[in-house]
Amino acid sequence: MSETELDPRDDTAPAGGADPEAPAGADPSTAADDRADAPERGSLLVREGDIAADYLERLLDIVDYDGDIDLDVENGRAAVAIVGGDLRSLVGGRGETLDALQELTRLAVQQQTGVRSRLMLDVSGFRQGRRDELVALAKETASRVSASGEPVRLSPMNPFERKVVHDAVAELDGVSSESEGEEPHRRVVILAST
Repeated sequence: MSETELDPRDDTAPAGGADPEAPAGADPSTAADDRADAPERGSLLVREGDIAADYLERLLDIVDYDGDIDLDVENGRAAVAIVGGDLRSLVGGRGETLDALQELTRLAVQQQTGVRSRLMLDVSGFRQGRRDELVALAKETASRVSASGEPVRLSPMNPFERKVVHDAVAELDGVSSESEGEEPHRRVVILAST
């Protein structure tokens, strides 16, 4: 059985889950409890966003970058975005600097709240653009897998990227996806459903 490997970061490739931070096998019987805790959780997410914004504003002042902070709550997470002038150095090559900055921001939030944060940080729309590319890649690859019946292994991705691909594949008929390998070489495999 032949298997193809694609690099989702290749600009010449067509643009294109499970949440790696979500509890595995969440108990559906706790859904009512989760709804009861929703107002408390919502206020915690707003607080996380405020703490993150303060941290990032101080950082922008230190490095003398101009940028505005936008706060939101999306998919049960605080969503923080830095928008403004030339912020490419905060993204870095393939988003590595952004990933590191997100982790530092999460740690700053955790230090003040005592709770591990799952906030998502974006800079100048990088993650949204990457999400759009990965969704397109997932759909195109799933189409090829459906036609050939052969699994396709994508190149290694970070947890955010893998989740985007898994979510996109989950919405399609006739294909499924799974992750394999160890960090930092963990990748998504798209397979024909049996």
